[in-house]
Amino acid sequence: MSKHIISNARCRLFLLCLCAAVSPADRCWSAETVSFAKQIAPILLNECVACHGAKKAEAGYRVDRFDELFKAGDSGENPLARSKEETSELLRRVSTDDESERMPAESDPLTAEQIELVRLWIQQGAKFDGQSPSDPLAVVIPPPRYADPPQSYQQGVPATAIAFSPDGGQLIVGGYHELMVWDANDPKLVRRIKNIGQRSFSIAFDVAGKMLAVGCGQPGRSGEVRLIDYQSGEVLGVIARTSDVVLDVAFRPGTDELAVASADNLIRIFDIKKREEVRSIASHADCVNDVGFSDDGSRLVSASRDKSAKVFDADTGQVLSSYQGHDGPVRGATILPDGKQVISTDANGKLHRWNIEGGKRVAEIALAGETFKLVRNQDFVLIPCSDLRLRQVDLKSNKVTQQYQDHADWVVSTALAPGGKLVASGCLNGEVRIWNATDGSLLHAWLAKP
Repeated sequence: MSKHIISNARCRLFLLCLCAAVSPADRCWSAETVSFAKQIAPILLNECVACHGAKKAEAGYRVDRFDELFKAGDSGENPLARSKEETSELLRRVSTDDESERMPAESDPLTAEQIELVRLWIQQGAKFDGQSPSDPLAVVIPPPRYADPPQSYQQGVPATAIAFSPDGGQLIVGGYHELMVWDANDPKLVRRIKNIGQRSFSIAFDVAGKMLAVGCGQPGRSGEVRLIDYQSGEVLGVIARTSDVVLDVAFRPGTDELAVASADNLIRIFDIKKREEVRSIASHADCVNDVGFSDDGSRLVSASRDKSAKVFDADTGQVLSSYQGHDGPVRGATILPDGKQVISTDANGKLHRWNIEGGKRVAEIALAGETFKLVRNQDFVLIPCSDLRLRQVDLKSNKVTQQYQDHADWVVSTALAPGGKLVASGCLNGEVRIWNATDGSLLHAWLAKP
């Protein structure tokens, strides 16, 4: 065995999913067909990608996409057999009894059932049964039916996504593999919408107020948007599946389109009725934290960890303006009612107001600590901050006119009820508060956990 096939003996996952010599040619070849998408890809994703993905490819070998599996690593050894007469180094490495060679290194070996699945899949020709061989494994694997959340939580889950119902009577809060629906007037848990990604990062209603788009996922592993019938809680569809979390979603006014921002640096636009991707915008060099449309739907704004905020033509995806005035990751951005200016905020606690045409700053406000995704109406913008406050900035005066304070932890999300009379804030510790927007008085506060 070449000593070069593994460059780091401590790597937990080298190809623990498909290595080693193919079984003798007289082995039964009439077994039920093994599915790469349903059976092999989950093994690879769970056990191999951490060491053999796009960002970290130990020994020069990757398993994060099907089209990478047949490419030999630094050793030049044949990873997967293309015929019964060839040897698959991957299968040999996961099935050997020699602990010095077996993968995953310094970890439990694959189960006999997993090894047999890999063996049969290779014997059957190592075939691909997804849509595109270049898709990340998280996209190839069929959307899962998630396990039910626990009956009760030992502690609160970060309230990174909250939203009022269209009538303002309920507040939806993201939980662990669920959405929790609370009575906004007398905080009681009304119902629980299950089968949601591990964590929710954004919740948005369509214009009819009947469907929810939930941006969710497991950090560093997978992301998606789940479309939910709000009345029944049924999952209507799963779109925008990616290899990292979906951080924001926004419906485009007057259309069936949904903008999706994710940690893989992309903005994707989907036709919700057709469940099809309309276009993809690859203009940012890092995570896209926030997206939003102008009131007339003609323009799209984005905020990115690459320290930029950008405005695009919503029809074509063409960049109309790029603002580089932030000196830290941009966490939130919104196009103002006139459609001519943008307010964006960063991780260094600064608000910038700038013109779309020319990308020039016209005002700056020093806040405090980190900021997060913005919510606005015609008169003001709400800014969650890590200094335990939610700030309200007047759009005419550029001044902080209200501070919702005394939270017990970072304020990481906010929501505005229809009509603008109620404001909600969500905290890192799972606390949720509802405020009177007129005078800033606290109406309700509770830890959003069953």
